[in-house]
Amino acid sequence: MISGLDHVALVVSDLDQAIEAYTRLLGRTPNWIGAEGGIRQAWFQLPNMALDVIAPDGEGGFGDLIKAHIDAHGEGVWALAFTTPDLEAAIGLLRRRGIAATDPGTVRTIHADGRKRYWTTSTLDAATTGGLNILLAAPPRDGKPWPLSEATHGEAAAVSALDHVVVRTPNPDRALAIYGAKLGLDLRLDRSNPDWGARQLFFRCGQALVEFGASLKAPASDAPDTCGGLAWRVDDPAAVHARLSADGWDVSDLRQGRKPGTQVFTVRSGAPGLPTLMIQQTERPTPPETA
Repeated sequence: MISGLDHVALVVSDLDQAIEAYTRLLGRTPNWIGAEGGIRQAWFQLPNMALDVIAPDGEGGFGDLIKAHIDAHGEGVWALAFTTPDLEAAIGLLRRRGIAATDPGTVRTIHADGRKRYWTTSTLDAATTGGLNILLAAPPRDGKPWPLSEATHGEAAAVSALDHVVVRTPNPDRALAIYGAKLGLDLRLDRSNPDWGARQLFFRCGQALVEFGASLKAPASDAPDTCGGLAWRVDDPAAVHARLSADGWDVSDLRQGRKPGTQVFTVRSGAPGLPTLMIQQTERPTPPETA
């Protein structure tokens, strides 16, 4: 039903400032900047997903929605969008499984030069997904993948892909039921570590992972899940670390990760909206290092 992570939608107040920051952070330029419905957005396309940075701009229903979200919650992840090859069939199956979903709708964005892009999506009811805003997205309607964002300082010094999304949950068993049993994501690991005081669930989603983290010190509750950050995959961590350090970013030292063979560092500040980890994997991440 779900074949991968289509994109992560991040909402910000100042799009131009966010474009500048994420171009520097990722070492890649956006492959699309467009506007429609009271918003402007920039699209950073990586091989296994995209980062969709959105800001309210002028009048329009979508812009009003995004502005209200920022006013209530601040900048950060607004939605996770999963790719499904058959949107109609996925919606029907999820409705039978108790996940409310809107009918498919077309979203358009217009580039300054007049070019247009279209997405066909469905929005799942957050009341039935543990509180996160989840979208289902059909593949590009012409069958061609979106072009990749170009590296600014060479591929070695650029982020190569998304490694994993971190979600904080007060109820890991609810996450198992929703994301495993209902959405059908592939649960690769369920582990508890008393030394860390955490239980972690790792779901494979195409070429990325969705990690749910829960505290072992607090009782489970019906409070909503929240996004805890993004971990970006890098092929040459020393090159990326050096580029960001030279550019004035506040980064931790490069260190060995918890998983043998990995190297990681944290970007402490400067990325609008969410915590950021950089990780180099020697093999496919099962499970990844966590922030």
